[in-house]
Amino acid sequence: MKLRLAFAGTPELAATVLRALLDAGRHSVECVYTQPDRPAGRGRKLKPSPVKELALERGLTLYQPETAAGMDPDYQLQELDLLVVVAYGMLLPADIIKRPRLGSINIHTSLLPRWRGAAPIQRAIEAGDRETGVSIMQMDAGLDTGPVLAQASCPIGPRDTSSDLQDRLASLGADCLAKTLDLMAAGAITPVPQDNRQASYAHKITKAEARLDWSRPAADLERTIRAFNPHPIAYGDLKGQVFRIWEAEAIGLSCMEDPGTILTCSRQGIDVCTGDGVLRLLQIQPAGKRTMTVAEFINGQPDFFN
Repeated sequence: MKLRLAFAGTPELAATVLRALLDAGRHSVECVYTQPDRPAGRGRKLKPSPVKELALERGLTLYQPETAAGMDPDYQLQELDLLVVVAYGMLLPADIIKRPRLGSINIHTSLLPRWRGAAPIQRAIEAGDRETGVSIMQMDAGLDTGPVLAQASCPIGPRDTSSDLQDRLASLGADCLAKTLDLMAAGAITPVPQDNRQASYAHKITKAEARLDWSRPAADLERTIRAFNPHPIAYGDLKGQVFRIWEAEAIGLSCMEDPGTILTCSRQGIDVCTGDGVLRLLQIQPAGKRTMTVAEFINGQPDFFN
């Protein structure tokens, strides 16, 4: 049986899943929902979402409602089998979720019930998790609380950033979704309720969190830097100037200096004393400048750290 689908998503992660769904051709995507165009860049010009760009490229029927409650004024979803939601960015009301014949499903980038909420990829890296994955969830009125239809896991490497992990999870999610849709079409899938006792919450990342506190352990700071790459990018004060920190590593050295003290600066990196250990900065971005390696920065300002 070929399912008639609606798709709701916004960022590149969702576009990757939608592209795989369209290329497979096993089920029919009747319409696409994505968020309205948002201002972006220095000129603050309106920018379409990656999902919108793909939908227009493939000639799909596209809707950009201002609110989730207003996304289906003509009750078109009642004529479809299923709504697939991937990082849409809006919390859908129960009335919308229930309209398709089989309801709505969501691809969530964690192994639920761990890391429900807005930032599961970042929080998994920040917490030092060694494994994450994707969950296909039957949506209900709660926030990522619905029963799980399928899961697939993948390791978190010691150097993974959120960007690295998101790319892998997008492909994993697309594969998992394809298998789940086939099982749903055949009526051969059994939802498994989540164990709420095991739940944790992935709070939305705030700009204030991105400011590095050098009194924290070096290992924690390294994970924060990886978690916040590519957004919002961690930053810290060095010699009275603010630098965005794109890449760093905790190295096996002890330090008796005050946190934030620069111990050494070479082409290998800038070694900063922390509350526990030393953090070596590898890739930085001075205010108003491009991202660069420490070696490139030293070439341009050889006396800055003297």
